Order: sequence, then structure tokens, then C-alpha cells
Amino acid sequence: MRWRDRYGIKRLRGAKVAKFDREATEADIDALIAFARSRRGVEFYVEPETFATDTTAVAVANDGEWTRRRVGSPAVIIRVARDLALPVYDVQLTGYPPRMRAYNERRRQAGG
Repeated sequence: MRWRDRYGIKRLRGAKVAKFDREATEADIDALIAFARSRRGVEFYVEPETFATDTTAVAVANDGEWTRRRVGSPAVIIRVARDLALPVYDVQLTGYPPRMRAYNERRRQAGG
């Protein structure tokens, strides 16, 4: 077992890294995995790398609760999703699920 680069972040990312953002770490991937294991109906949505940010993934639970973390490359989150037997979508093709917006609205109304 390789103890360095457990999820293949550096190998799968390639040489290019966003200029203004930090790189994805194993802690980012571990947070996504912990979120997915502690909630029902989780789906991953991959967000593309931009000039300012690294590739990210949003994990959305059945109730709309969500979290976003850097993943370094779409291949990393695809591999993690396959290991967890969870679906992964390209947010540019599918958009965000309506339950995520509903969750954000519920939180906004509860907070103010």
C-alpha cells in the first residue's frame, strides 16, 4: 500500500495547478468520504478547474445538505465515487440538484 498520495491526487492532477488556490490534499478527500459515509443518498458533482481554483467536488446528500472540497482532478473523485458505489456527475452538464438550492433556502430562512 502506498502511504504517499493515497488517492492519486498528484499523479492524476498533472503538472498544472491553479495559480491562486492551494492544492488538494488527502484531508480534502477524507472529508468528502466522511460526509458520504455519514449521510444517505449522496451524489458527487465535479466542478471544473478555473484560473483561480483547483478542481472541486460537491457532495450533496439526500436532504440537500452539501459540502465542497478540492480534489485536484476529476479522475480522483471518480475513483473515490466508484469505491463508495456513489454516482458522480459533471456539474457543467447536469447543473446542481434542486434539493441543494432548497437546503440553502431553508438555512437562509432559519438564520435570518
